[in-house]
Amino acid sequence: MSFDSFDLHPKIAAGVQALGYSTPTPIQHRAIPPVLQGQDVLGLAQTGTGKTAAFVLPILQRLVKTPRGFIQALVIAPTRELSDQINATFETLGRQTHLRSFPIYGGVPIAPQIRKLRSGVEIIVACPGRLLDHIRQGTIRLSHLEVLVLDEADRMLDMGFLPDIKEIVKHVPTVRQRLMFAATMPDDIRRLAKDVLRNPVTVQVDSPAPAATVAHALYPVASTSKPHFSFNCCAIPKRPPSLSSRGPSTGPNGWEIRSKGPAIRLHRFRETYLRTNARRRSVDSVTACTGSSLQPTLPPGVSMSHGSRMSSIMTCLTPRMPTPIGSVVPAGPRRQAMPSRWSPTRTRP
Repeated sequence: MSFDSFDLHPKIAAGVQALGYSTPTPIQHRAIPPVLQGQDVLGLAQTGTGKTAAFVLPILQRLVKTPRGFIQALVIAPTRELSDQINATFETLGRQTHLRSFPIYGGVPIAPQIRKLRSGVEIIVACPGRLLDHIRQGTIRLSHLEVLVLDEADRMLDMGFLPDIKEIVKHVPTVRQRLMFAATMPDDIRRLAKDVLRNPVTVQVDSPAPAATVAHALYPVASTSKPHFSFNCCAIPKRPPSLSSRGPSTGPNGWEIRSKGPAIRLHRFRETYLRTNARRRSVDSVTACTGSSLQPTLPPGVSMSHGSRMSSIMTCLTPRMPTPIGSVVPAGPRRQAMPSRWSPTRTRP
């Protein structure tokens, strides 16, 4: 099966061809047809399986012949990095359609975002916190919305965004199509899907396990040994590029890997422009910090399935760290079982 079977608009097909896409991934093969038909869809697949294109292509197909100048599609994502990534996918695949997309998130001044919104955009990719700020200020109007997408919904719930999502959904009562994508299916996601989606088509690809293209390794390491251990791991000859993470107990500026290869630091305490510049670099190894939310900010933005040269994850954890990067666990019950000092706080990326 090829992308030609979806009968995409020639301008969208040109974007697919420009990216070198030839054969749809399983999630794309199963999710794109019902989305093109206007049905609500619940897609369950791991990171690295092509979920983004599974909703980007149908949205472009739906909007390519519609009037311009107002917001018709809204994609909600948990982090700034993921918002930028999804927005870049819209821009690349829809380059010839001239549909305008724009990312909305916190950590940057709101005034430039307001000016861009007033100039007219058709697609918004937003984080919940800043999106609500715009809605409350009246700088975003969703009365013409055609499609609502909740991407990485399980992660948004794990980060504490459920109240924000419910409030946002109240402002889009007339939306014609609603899509939700997640990697896992805990009870919280089932309840959210029941509240948001209407008679959805459920598309589940494989089992809830990491994508075959991503290798994971877990090294429980004492906090004081992390720098030395990480240095030795990065110094191993021919070791595949890796991502290392550390727990919040050491703080964002405690130590940094210093190896023969390039390395960068990415965590929620860094300014947005520094994180953006860092993600644009071609790196062999990355040091990330989970911050207070126990959620790493890196993986969506430096996705190992979207052109990054990193092929493995190296996770250095303190013994008290409850949720290592790369683990696939239900979002709700495990969080409630954590000791109070580890309870994730709701943050606004």
